Amino acid sequence: MASLLVIIFVVEIAVVVVNSIGATTINDLLWKLYVSTPMGTSKQIREQRELQSSYLTVRRDLNATSSQDEFAKWAKLRRQHDKMLEQLEKMKTEIDASRGSFDKTVSSARWLCTSGLRWFLPFWYSREPMFWLPHGWFPYYAEWLISFPRAPLGSVSVASWQLACRGVIALVADTIGAIVKLLVDARQKAQQARQKEEPMKASTAQSGDEKEGKKEL
Repeated sequence: MASLLVIIFVVEIAVVVVNSIGATTINDLLWKLYVSTPMGTSKQIREQRELQSSYLTVRRDLNATSSQDEFAKWAKLRRQHDKMLEQLEKMKTEIDASRGSFDKTVSSARWLCTSGLRWFLPFWYSREPMFWLPHGWFPYYAEWLISFPRAPLGSVSVASWQLACRGVIALVADTIGAIVKLLVDARQKAQQARQKEEPMKASTAQSGDEKEGKKEL
């Protein structure tokens, strides 16, 4: 069961990481990675950018052309402008649809790999002992709780191991967060102290210069 112990621990870490970063941020990052690969959506986005650049050029020329003095040129540019605008709107709709489908797929995969496994593993391995407790070290009620719901008495169940992993991960995360906060606060206090010392040094130097000037007079 050593591999199952590691899998459960990794799943709990993954859940904490996902909750800390945020599902939207993860989806945005994966979408950027996805569109950077040579796939269909990446090609559509490149075509959209090229068309948008051409559209802006035509729009600039259209605004610079008089509809009265150069009507033929203006009408041609107007037709190009409207056609490109229609193509851009169509491309945007297609890309938005691809993004929506991508988000659904990623969200489903993320749920299966985190929360799905979090619920499936205790159900499927509810009778499997993760490891055995030393005989006689714990009273009966403690062994019953640790083996809950259906693991053999005297062993650690999947549910208990999950709770232990969550507690350890939360403790480590809180400890790291507290250390980082202390370091940041100490750095800010040091910067504030330096900022206070600089005006005092400047005023001291200025008063010294004034005294020397008076002595010379």
